[in-house]
Amino acid sequence: MSRPTRRQLLAAGIAMSALSVLGSKAMADDGPVRWIIGYPPGGATDTIARLLSGPVSSKIGQTVIVDNRPGAGSSIAAVALAKSRPDGLTVMAVDNGTLVINPVAYSNLQYDPEKDFRPVGLYAEVNILLAVGKDQPFKTVAEFIEQAKAASNPIAYASPGIGSPLHLAMERLARDAGVKLEHVPYKGMAPALTDVLAGVVPSIVIDYTTAKEVIRSGELRPLAVFSKSRLEPLADIPTFGEQVLPGFSAGAWQGMVVPHDTPDEIVNRLTEALAFALKDETVKNRYGDLGLGIPASSDPQAFSKRWQDDKAIFQPLIRDLGIKLDQ
Repeated sequence: MSRPTRRQLLAAGIAMSALSVLGSKAMADDGPVRWIIGYPPGGATDTIARLLSGPVSSKIGQTVIVDNRPGAGSSIAAVALAKSRPDGLTVMAVDNGTLVINPVAYSNLQYDPEKDFRPVGLYAEVNILLAVGKDQPFKTVAEFIEQAKAASNPIAYASPGIGSPLHLAMERLARDAGVKLEHVPYKGMAPALTDVLAGVVPSIVIDYTTAKEVIRSGELRPLAVFSKSRLEPLADIPTFGEQVLPGFSAGAWQGMVVPHDTPDEIVNRLTEALAFALKDETVKNRYGDLGLGIPASSDPQAFSKRWQDDKAIFQPLIRDLGIKLDQ
């Protein structure tokens, strides 16, 4: 065999460089990115994704289209992602429910989060709180817990549904505080809040994004927040860790995942795009208005740790409570 000439080697090098460039831009050249949302339009998950989609789009250089596929606690959307090609053109917004709760609460789940998905990054801390109607006697969370311990009948609380992150946060609180509470589940936050404001149920576990207007109007009285530190919009409201259980915290979070076999290069580009979006001033201001927290780290490693930490806490609790969402 004859040795390649210098000209042939140079040509081969140019060709390989061209292929490398094409490969690095393949995601941007193949069309818009579809961002699947497992909940209806107008909810918190949908609102956050649409807010981030603009700066994410500008960073990766292609259009981002939000695709709402609600149903079965985000399971319908998760199955759609699991069946998608691992090319970076389909991503999904996930939360505690999708990755931690559903695998235990559904008997015949059609996806496996560990095998089907790869984390891209966390992008929102959803702050939740315990609140009561304005006519309820509880003025502080300490009073609420004392009454719960002394009452012959458990104090009732409303939640947006059985097995939701908010329900589980409240059940964990009741367990750790050694009190009995009566869970009154609703199909969504809106009807739950309506009944609490009407005095049908005395208390509610609710996200600040939904509660902020009725808190400002005085119709709903916040007692404590589940986060590790106080919320800036509710600076005078203590954490549970401050007044009830030192070190206690709970909450919901949201992040982005892609199909499991998505290449490192594409995952890295999406991770960088999320980090870029979270530094956008419009995004930061809107997060402040909504009472959302920006995660300390938005990389896949931090996401994986949060995912596994919550599995260790909440999956045994779900089993102990015997929660099944498909019965």
